[in-house]
Amino acid sequence: METLYFDLRATRVKQQDITEKVGEAARILRQGGLVAMPTETVYGLGANALDADAVARIFEVKGRPQDNPLILHLSGQQWLPRYCANIPPLAFALARKFWPGPLTLVLKRRNNVPDIVTAGLDTVAVRCPNHPIALALIRELGLPIAAPSANLSGRPSCTTAEEVMADMGGRIHGVLDGGPCTVGVESTILDMTGPQPRLLRPGGVSIEAIETIVGPITVDKAVTGQLPDGERPKSPGMKYRHYAPRAPLTVFSGAPDVTAREMERRMCPRTGIVCFDEYKELFQYQETYSLGPYHDTAEQARRLFPALRAFDESPCTEIYAQCPDSRGLGLAVGNRLKRAAGFRVVECDAQRIILGLTGGTGAGKTTVLELIEEMGGSVIDCDKVYHRLLDENEELLFEVRRVFRGAFTIDGKLDRKKLGEEVFAKQDRMALLNRIVYRYMVPYLEDRLGAVVEGLCAVDAVNLIESGLGRLCDATIAVTAPIEVRVRRVTARDGIPEQYARLRISAQKSDEYYRSKCDYELNNAADTPEQFRREAKIFLRRLIEGLQEEKRYGKKKGRVTRE
Repeated sequence: METLYFDLRATRVKQQDITEKVGEAARILRQGGLVAMPTETVYGLGANALDADAVARIFEVKGRPQDNPLILHLSGQQWLPRYCANIPPLAFALARKFWPGPLTLVLKRRNNVPDIVTAGLDTVAVRCPNHPIALALIRELGLPIAAPSANLSGRPSCTTAEEVMADMGGRIHGVLDGGPCTVGVESTILDMTGPQPRLLRPGGVSIEAIETIVGPITVDKAVTGQLPDGERPKSPGMKYRHYAPRAPLTVFSGAPDVTAREMERRMCPRTGIVCFDEYKELFQYQETYSLGPYHDTAEQARRLFPALRAFDESPCTEIYAQCPDSRGLGLAVGNRLKRAAGFRVVECDAQRIILGLTGGTGAGKTTVLELIEEMGGSVIDCDKVYHRLLDENEELLFEVRRVFRGAFTIDGKLDRKKLGEEVFAKQDRMALLNRIVYRYMVPYLEDRLGAVVEGLCAVDAVNLIESGLGRLCDATIAVTAPIEVRVRRVTARDGIPEQYARLRISAQKSDEYYRSKCDYELNNAADTPEQFRREAKIFLRRLIEGLQEEKRYGKKKGRVTRE
């Protein structure tokens, strides 16, 4: 079979040519043929969804199991009542928010949807793709398009037309080239047929974004593990091994520093590596494909399938891959990696490491905290906790009002600027405010830190030592810098007069105090912010590795300083 190739990349063809080629692709679909089309997620292998014989050819061409249902691609939410029944209002709310886009809704089906599309279930999965070529094709056809990913079953999904031709050339009737996919992983699938929305597959829309509309959602067990034998999948991507490269893949899950070191320890000369940008230097003698920065899950989603396909032409006999955490699109990327590995996952010994950061304002703590987040850690900003408690904790506010009456307006509202001016000007008043706040903040943070079971966490607190929070940390770090440097930074950062900046700094402890009370010191005397960032990154790496070794083997590390 000859596969027609239609180049529809906007920079290469005119709108009239696009219209003509989309029209030709629609004619192929009306005649029962198969056409691969671009979407924002991955390329889809499309057929007329209401033509059961054409849909059957999708399963035949892909080698797809018949009990794996397909997704109907619609041109908008106005089509929902044509193919879905008993649609809850929340489904329309989600469609208004996320369509066109990478969110699939599972709803009760109407009888005009063929059984082969739904694998015999009484539900159907529907979405509206966010790609002009896909939408134009659906509208030109005037019917929904059933379209799983345009790859051989079990292989990594295709995010370019070239990859589609490599898998499907000679098997299907046409390929519409709309350029590389912008999201890179398939759509999120949400079951709307139960009493509470249930996540069946993570994808291009994060759980966090969905929960802003529907509240807490349930995560199906198939998201994090293999569906038991004999259990029917309710949507694509739930049951079978998917996305697999030709060489066996092992996924390393845990804190990124730990997973990188464990991969380095286990690898052999013919091990291929999929890692984050921050750890490429560890694998400079291996065949390596980078997923992008650890904190950039959107970039990881775009690079994931090309990374898995990249090793198909290499001599590597095995592949090791770092797994992101479950925040944002990280859940989708991790899900695809684990399915590609057949859930062969090494859960690395990612001990809980809690760092306490303190020091005067303007010393450079923000840079250090950003580095910790880039390393996969989480940060608790005690200043933000303090302001949240002032907003939400009536008992704390009552105590502050009783002692600092002049900081409240006539209608009883707290004027934070007045409160700041009073306590920054008088150290005894600052100490009094701190004592009040500590009684509420410390128990709150004890609960927060108690919930951290593994990984890296940092507590940012000017009064880390005085409050007693330092005792909850594995190590405390004093970030210090010359006073004149701090004044310049605070003035520029906060947009305040120099006099007020000096007032704030003078109300705080001296560097010598922090230096004498903390386990480690990181002195910011670098000539440029970039130099300090490099030095701080090395400092953190050494410190965290030392603490991890101490937890593993009971060794005590010496004091680490930068003079």
